[in-house]
Amino acid sequence: MGRGGRNPVAMSALDPRGLPDGYPFNEEWEITPRALRALRDGPDTPLIIDVRTTQERAIGCIAGSVHIPLAELEAQIETLREHESREICTLCHHGVRSLRAAAALRRAGFEQVRSVAGGIHLWSVDIDPSIPIY
Repeated sequence: MGRGGRNPVAMSALDPRGLPDGYPFNEEWEITPRALRALRDGPDTPLIIDVRTTQERAIGCIAGSVHIPLAELEAQIETLREHESREICTLCHHGVRSLRAAAALRRAGFEQVRSVAGGIHLWSVDIDPSIPIY
């Protein structure tokens, strides 16, 4: 599932899915920013949970996302039960913490949870350049 503490891959060349060349995408656990954008444009908008710190989120965020820092997620799981039947996409800076968040939600019984591949960084590179890269 995870990619450990590896450095973020270079974002200069994106493949047809919008992923950096060589990105180790795991379809079972991740969603690409392009696929998330398409879902947001459809009838069943997913819940996006931003698990970054307050300081990171202040730099920029996806409009409509819910902020629950990873350190607080386990304590907030019951407040998310009303969204259990929805697709949930977790988001962090590059995708490592959001994979941890997705795993925690799945362990708690949420079935439709995926991490946004490449995090807010790749979202900014490929979808919304108005969000600063940091």
